[in-house]
Amino acid sequence: MLRGRESDQQAIDVLLDRARAGQSGVLVLKGEPGIGKTSLLAYAGERAHDMTVLRGLGIETEADIPYASLHLLLRGGLDRLGALAEPQAAALAGAMDLTPTRTDTRTDDRFHVGVAVLSLLAELAANRPLLCLVDDAHWLDQASVRALRFAAHRLHAEGVVMVFGARDGFDSASLPERRLAALDDQSAAQVLADVAPDLTGPVRLRILLESAGNPLALHELPRTAGLPAYDHRSPLPLPERLRLAYADRIGRLSRPARTALLVTALVDDGDLDVIMNACAGLGLEPAVLGEAERSGLIRIAGRHAGFAHPLMRAAAFQLSTYDLRLEVHGILAGLLAGDPDRRAWHLAAAATGPDETAARALEETAYRARARCANVSACAAFERAAELSEDPELKGRRLLAAAVDATEEGQLHRAQQLLDAATGLVPDASARATLSTLRARIAFGRGAPRLAHDLLLKGAADVAADDRAAAGLMLVEAARNANRLGDADGIVTAATQLRALALRPEDDLDLARQSALSSALLLTDGPAAALPIMRELVAKGSRITPDMHSRRINAAYFALQTGDFQTARQIAHAAAEECRAAGEVSKLAVLHVTLATSEIFLGRFTDATATASEGLRLTAETGRPSRAGCMQGMLAWIAAAQGDAGRCAELAADSLGRYDANGIVNGLAWARWAQALLDLGQGRFAEALDRLDAAMAGPVRNQFQAVHFAPDQIEAAARLGLSANGPLRRYQAWAQASGLAWAQAVLHRCRAVLEPDSERADELFRSAVQLHAPGGSPWESARTALVYGERLRRERNKRAARVQLRTALETFQRLDARPWAERARSELRAAGDTSLSPTDTDTDALPVLSSQELQIVRLAAAGRTNKEIGAQLFLSPKTVSYHLYRAFPKLNVTSRAQLAGLDLA
Repeated sequence: MLRGRESDQQAIDVLLDRARAGQSGVLVLKGEPGIGKTSLLAYAGERAHDMTVLRGLGIETEADIPYASLHLLLRGGLDRLGALAEPQAAALAGAMDLTPTRTDTRTDDRFHVGVAVLSLLAELAANRPLLCLVDDAHWLDQASVRALRFAAHRLHAEGVVMVFGARDGFDSASLPERRLAALDDQSAAQVLADVAPDLTGPVRLRILLESAGNPLALHELPRTAGLPAYDHRSPLPLPERLRLAYADRIGRLSRPARTALLVTALVDDGDLDVIMNACAGLGLEPAVLGEAERSGLIRIAGRHAGFAHPLMRAAAFQLSTYDLRLEVHGILAGLLAGDPDRRAWHLAAAATGPDETAARALEETAYRARARCANVSACAAFERAAELSEDPELKGRRLLAAAVDATEEGQLHRAQQLLDAATGLVPDASARATLSTLRARIAFGRGAPRLAHDLLLKGAADVAADDRAAAGLMLVEAARNANRLGDADGIVTAATQLRALALRPEDDLDLARQSALSSALLLTDGPAAALPIMRELVAKGSRITPDMHSRRINAAYFALQTGDFQTARQIAHAAAEECRAAGEVSKLAVLHVTLATSEIFLGRFTDATATASEGLRLTAETGRPSRAGCMQGMLAWIAAAQGDAGRCAELAADSLGRYDANGIVNGLAWARWAQALLDLGQGRFAEALDRLDAAMAGPVRNQFQAVHFAPDQIEAAARLGLSANGPLRRYQAWAQASGLAWAQAVLHRCRAVLEPDSERADELFRSAVQLHAPGGSPWESARTALVYGERLRRERNKRAARVQLRTALETFQRLDARPWAERARSELRAAGDTSLSPTDTDTDALPVLSSQELQIVRLAAAGRTNKEIGAQLFLSPKTVSYHLYRAFPKLNVTSRAQLAGLDLA
């Protein structure tokens, strides 16, 4: 019976009841050692008598073995892998080491594994609810942590409950937490009475005092209450008290039994056959394990032996002698020849100095871990291999390899330490280039993109004579960093050095070089010189094979620069599909910036909201928060267009906060534009103009958005009777170079609103309306119709005004742009349109769908199954079904077949 944990038990009961009703839930129980986490997990298991229960465990010595903990949790359900989508099943099979792992190639399966875990849990919960219990989560290997957290964040309607027990060092990553407090005095007294009913007097009071409400201490201290250490009046810290308690219990065992206890502690997975063989190698009889079991320190069930509590395992290890640990590790290395990863770590633990055999074994382990995208494990193996290396150059290369993996995982402090240790040990140009590139990435990740830019320039100069391709890559990256900073001089400097490199065709950097040079040309010579080159890059990117995601990302980006938003969306959407299929989630997060931008300009605000929202989640999950500010800025812009002032202000503030932290300008540009657009939509023209003018005084002036908010500057200035020659020149140069009809239409509108001559203005407006007719930018087309209609009404041409204003109103309603629709509605009334009701609104059903519901409905309408939709959107099939169930009534349909007849564009 648990004492003093009623509220914690109730929280678990609520989760289990929700699972029985088909909902999912997650809970992380946190607290100090011995506080009761394991007992509450056991309680959950007991209460789940009508559920399938999976149990997992973090093991300290397995923390560097990728997916070891995930295998412990899921091994009973791996026979259901065949029910998963093929890429997921393959990724999870590879993670579980059920299929051979190639170390010569690398595919980013890490998120496929997370989705596969989610799908497998949903599959295992198909017939009855599922409970996953994971104890000692702070000792989970990082590959398992990533996969489990990814799945936990996406649980929704599967009937799955995940409960983790962890110490405070465990990163819950926003999962629901419950911290376990010490027991109150009454509950502590009840626990002690249960454990030692005959204990009275000063000893009892002493234990109650020194246990400090820790249940494990209350259970263990009575066993050693007579020791001299407990007669001393100075309080002891809890870990020391528990160590003493376990030391006493272990000390009562015979020497052979203590040795067997150490063997059990070092056999990570508790395999009884390995334990018995290791004991035999040490000359121990099987009976010694029986003695250890009778002491209550270990439990043996079937072919598995484990400790009654993780702290007992730690004590068995700490209380052994160094020479004995070396001997046991050596024996285990010999026994585990069929498990090369565990063998490598035992070889390393048995080494007392440089040992190239162990170092090579660990290096091979590291490459296997890297191939499975378990970078934390790879880093640890490379680092330990470096420690065991005698040759300085081998040591440096292994340290550098460890730094690569640490950087990949976002462990920037660790990566910096590894690079510092490797400096001076890697003399060749290629390794020096890697050093410089990693230092720059670390600087960028720490919010210092300007330092990253400078490091790349310096590194490129260092290796240019020996490795032009490596220097070229660094200069291209330097140009990108300068672009993120809005640093025109930095872009031009990098491009100038890149031009001087005289790269060869075999360097395979032509597209990257052209990208950097065209960005510089845009700043130095203007759109007329740069946009034709950018269009060539778009064409080349469109023809590239599907597996070359990075080049497609580049092509989509330059399609944005040229204003060809339809092509940008097509390329980005196709590349996103390929990245989803390949599990390249980090690249997917990058693509979402381009995809959401193109959707905004194409007037697909619901799609853009869904894309940017998913991108925001992915930036957090991939450990690449630098793009979050841009996503937040775009969402703020949509909120501004739709008149949601509160949401716009919150998102813009978040985006601006990220700019303050890292200096990356694209988020700043969107946020400032969003704030100005909100002002413009609500008639605050002076405030809007001030914001945009101030933005143009800073690094935003070199950003893509600066061209596109020029029409807003022009409109605000015209409303205030001011000139806007600078914004007009800026937009005219780009619009004419783009050759796009819709851009020419906006240019005509801008000239018209500044034109004092009514006849000339009317001619410009008519031309703009004609150029808008083929489509391309519904938002801009509606803006043109609105200002033209307003002008016609002021000139008392009410009939013609109503045509334009009705067109504007219909588009603004479809976009849910409420302040702009209200302006059109007010103008229509003033123009004598009596057909409008006071609350005339669009009846389109799509705006009532959430962004995720719309994504799911569209895929279902295209004939995708729930399993296929789940694989594409990183959701379980049950969650897909749940969202469809909610969407059908909103769309007034009852089956998937009816979706095909709806306009879901």
